[in-house]
Amino acid sequence: MAILSDYNEDQNQEQTMKPIERKEENPSSNLSPKEGGNSSSAPKDEEENKKLKPNKSNGLDMENYSWGQSLQEVTINVPVPPGTKSRFIVVEIKNNSLKVGLKNQPLIIDGEYFKAVKVDECYWSLEDQKEISILLTKQNKSDWWKSLFKGGPEIDTQKVEPEPSKLSDLDTETRAAVEKMMFDQRQKQMGLPSSEEIKNQDMLKKFMEQNPDMAKNFGNAKMMPNSKMMGKLH
Repeated sequence: MAILSDYNEDQNQEQTMKPIERKEENPSSNLSPKEGGNSSSAPKDEEENKKLKPNKSNGLDMENYSWGQSLQEVTINVPVPPGTKSRFIVVEIKNNSLKVGLKNQPLIIDGEYFKAVKVDECYWSLEDQKEISILLTKQNKSDWWKSLFKGGPEIDTQKVEPEPSKLSDLDTETRAAVEKMMFDQRQKQMGLPSSEEIKNQDMLKKFMEQNPDMAKNFGNAKMMPNSKMMGKLH
């Protein structure tokens, strides 16, 4: 192909037209979930509209690319044919959308972000002439993205695993948000109240201590038989 004229072998030109193939457990199924309106975005071996377990980078491994995230950034890795030159690459980063591909070929990625990014703090590079690496900086640095693109396969954000070693690098507000999420996740797994529920319980306890008469009446009301309560309601 013209866009890969720098290749030494003709067979490499043919390979650029082939998407990265994946093995499917159910060959009879010809439909796969689409992310951002592009058929190359089907998640591997997972059903559509089902929250998926995140990969080790807290994102998903897709058919033609993979993505991961921290609270501050999103990273995307797109394999391309070995020997690809940067001048043949198309990357268009906007605050709410992304396009990635090779010139004169169908786009590999074309979608609207799950949430907005800071364009001035987004970058891309070609690694070893075989992979496009993209870094996106989130506008909101306290949320985990459920999906890379709107309408795409979603991950279960309760199963993300932030790296504890990097908590000290976060600003105070972001670190507090991360620690709260991690605490609530542990509490939920153990069937215990969340941080918000504990806060409400503490407020109620403090209020009762400052208002003993009301606390006494509240206690008597709790001990009142259900039948009497129901009678009052009638």
